[in-house]
This record gives sequence, C-alpha cells and structure tokens, in this order.
Amino acid sequence: MAAERTPKVGIIANPVSARDIRRVVASANGVQVADRANIVLRALAALAACGIEDVVMMPERGGIATHVLRGMERSNAQGEARFPRLTHLAMPVTGTVADTRRAARLMREAGDVAAIIVLGGDGTHRAVVAECGAVPIAGISTGTNNAFPEHREPTITGLATGLAALGMVPPALAFAPNKLIEVRLDGGDPEIALVDVALVTDRYVGARALWRAETFRELYVTFADPEVIGMAAIAGLLEPVRRAESGGLAVMLAPAATAPTVVRAPIAPGLVTEIGVEDWRRMPADKVFASRLPAGSVALDGERELFFDSPQEVAITLRDAAFHTVDVAAVMAFCAREKLLLRHPHQGPRAALGLSA
Repeated sequence: MAAERTPKVGIIANPVSARDIRRVVASANGVQVADRANIVLRALAALAACGIEDVVMMPERGGIATHVLRGMERSNAQGEARFPRLTHLAMPVTGTVADTRRAARLMREAGDVAAIIVLGGDGTHRAVVAECGAVPIAGISTGTNNAFPEHREPTITGLATGLAALGMVPPALAFAPNKLIEVRLDGGDPEIALVDVALVTDRYVGARALWRAETFRELYVTFADPEVIGMAAIAGLLEPVRRAESGGLAVMLAPAATAPTVVRAPIAPGLVTEIGVEDWRRMPADKVFASRLPAGSVALDGERELFFDSPQEVAITLRDAAFHTVDVAAVMAFCAREKLLLRHPHQGPRAALGLSA
C-alpha cells in the first residue's frame, strides 16, 4: 500500500500589489520583487520544517518565481534541503487580477490544497477569497493598505499554516471564521469586500484608489480597528468593532466643512486627513442596507470597482463566517502548549510531529 502524501499548501504572491496613486499622494513604500521572493522563501522554509512536502504556486511575470527558484537551487547545492517541492500551476499569465482569481480557483478545484498563503494587500486577498471556497487562507501583507492581512513575520505565518494544513491543530482552533460584505447593483450578482465598502460621488474612472476625502459619502466595514490604515480607520476611530464579533459598522459621511463631526483618520500610509461624519450605527449580519447616494461609484477595500446612476439600487449586506483564515496566534499558542515543534535527539522532526517517515 502506497504511503499517503501530506497535504499541499498553495502560495499566491501578487507581483504588482502596492502600485496605486496612494504611493504618490502619501508616504507609502513599495515591496520590491526580491523582497517578495525572500518572503516566499521564508514561508517555504517554515512549511518544510513542519513537514509540508509539496507546495503549488501561482505563476507570474514579475520575477518572483525566478528569485525563489534561484534561492532554492542555491540552498540545495549547499546540501541544506530546507525547502519543500515547488511546482507552478499550469495556467496562462495575463498580469492582471484574473491570474489571482484563476490560481485560487485551480487550488480549490485540485482538492489537495489544505491552505493558501497570500502575499498582497486587501485587494489581492479579496480576489483570492472570491474563488478559494472552503480552502482557508493565511495573509502576508505586501500591499498599500493592509487592513485585512495582519502584520507578522512570514516565517511564523508559514509555521502556523503548515501545522494547520497537516491537521496537527484542531480545525476549530486552527481556522478562524471571517466576515465579508456583499454589494449588489439592482439585485445582480454580488461583489465582495473583506474590510470596507465606500460609496463616493466620483463617477469617472481615473485612479481606482480612494484618497479624495471630500467625495466620501457612505462607509460600511466588517471590522473597525483604530490601528489600521485605510477607510476602516475612520470607523475604528468612531466605534471599534472586533474581527471576531458579529456584524460591522455603517458610517454616513459628508464634507468636513459642513459635517457635525470631523475625525482625523489615516486613510493611507502617511496621509492623515479630516473626514466629515454625519452619524454611524451598528451593521448587523444579514441585514440589507440601501445606499442613499443617487449616483457615484462603489469602492471595495479601497478601490473603485462599480459605478451606478439613478435609478439603480445599491444593496449592501454583511455576512458572518463567510470564509476562513489560519489563526496564526491560536495555532502557535497550541503548538507551544502541546510541544509540537519539540523533539528528542534520537527523533527526526517528522516523528516529533507524529508523522510517518
């Protein structure tokens, strides 16, 4: 009887995240291709240390794969054997968000990918969630606004993902449920946002990213954290809502010159601006909110994606437990309690993890 192979982990690394107008109008820095490749190498080494043998990665034209393969070859030539086997998905590369969505869909359909590590900002993670189905994701922040992916050393994210994928941590503990917001125009198919939906008065395409505060009119968030950057920061400074609790927050906005309340919020790295607020209220799960704005555009996680005009109706609904992420903190705490990464000198690391040789 053939030995059962360990689950695979997927990696989707966006080579072009963090390239929008907020890089110009704010003081944000970019993550270079070589740095993204080094992040992938750190995550790969951590996955191998846990016992993950096979990793499948999204192909791209940005140069990440070239740097990663060069690093792996250099390590193998030195006899280190620090990395798992790495293959790339057989798919066309367009250099657009379609690549991210296609890669997530292929990983879901493969059936043997237990988790997906994602490198990017809020938009990249949103594209993955739109296609990954029940496959949990683990986020690594490399975008402009990164309210959704938590900031953490990629090595730790790789360790937690590997342990969770191998089933060494109870699923109820390893994988945390997450909220999202659905947006429908005239009852059509929904678009999703992981962090925030903003309605603005602009109807021209121009720059997709939001930064002109005088155009902001409505804001809906899945969580409100005063420590994040972006539109969700506005809500976080008004009334914090935790990621783990049900529901979100709805905020009605107005020009700062006429609004009854003004909040100074960091809507992009280094860009703190005054935002006018009319009022705000809790946003219960599954309750439909109808936009009051007659015409404008809808921004999903900070980027304008939809445009509408009267008499089109915009319906916004928050969903609890819509997808799952690797709960890195919970996994690593369990790992420490159960001594999952400890071994005796006469044991190999796979034996310490309870895996067959």
